[in-house]
Amino acid sequence: MLKRGLQTPVTITTDGAVGLTKAIDAIWPKSLRIRCWFHKMQNLQQKVPPQAWPEFKALVVDMRDAPSVVEAERRRQELVKHYQLDFPEACRCLLDDAKASLNHLYVPPRHQQYVRTSNLAERAFEEERRRTKVMPHLWEEGGLVRLVFAVLIRVSERWGKKGFSEFEQQQIRSLRKKLELDEQQVSASTPTPEIQSRRSAASAA
Repeated sequence: MLKRGLQTPVTITTDGAVGLTKAIDAIWPKSLRIRCWFHKMQNLQQKVPPQAWPEFKALVVDMRDAPSVVEAERRRQELVKHYQLDFPEACRCLLDDAKASLNHLYVPPRHQQYVRTSNLAERAFEEERRRTKVMPHLWEEGGLVRLVFAVLIRVSERWGKKGFSEFEQQQIRSLRKKLELDEQQVSASTPTPEIQSRRSAASAA
């Protein structure tokens, strides 16, 4: 995608897969990586007794939706302090990938709900699985490619309806400038000398 001109993204939302997060940090170190809150809440729920979950969840949501990163961090520390003895595993999960878990708060408030989960991609995968279940066979690669593109086009159309106001666009431009993403883009697009493989070199000889 980089070779095809993909612009350095402002935010990238992922789950906690270590290989994926390492790859993103290596390729786009200045972009804001956001930890998916859908997966985070699922993990937390598994570590809290059912009778205590509604109260614990309400406090986590209050922290997640704080008006600023600083306030969210303050609320998180209060929550951990309160529940550390009762639910140590849940508190450890809450502190895991702490910075990425709050990076959604840097984008315009109206769009935080869209970037704080990876559900857009997850739903695309689910739609592909649903369609292949009712298809007995995919006889050729072309059929599968058409199926994938059909799902991605629908996802793109839905996402395209999430508009930005002029003020929000200015906020995003300011965030790009603050993160120095365009400077990174220039650096990443600098051509590098092509290295011949041993096979091609031998053929040339």
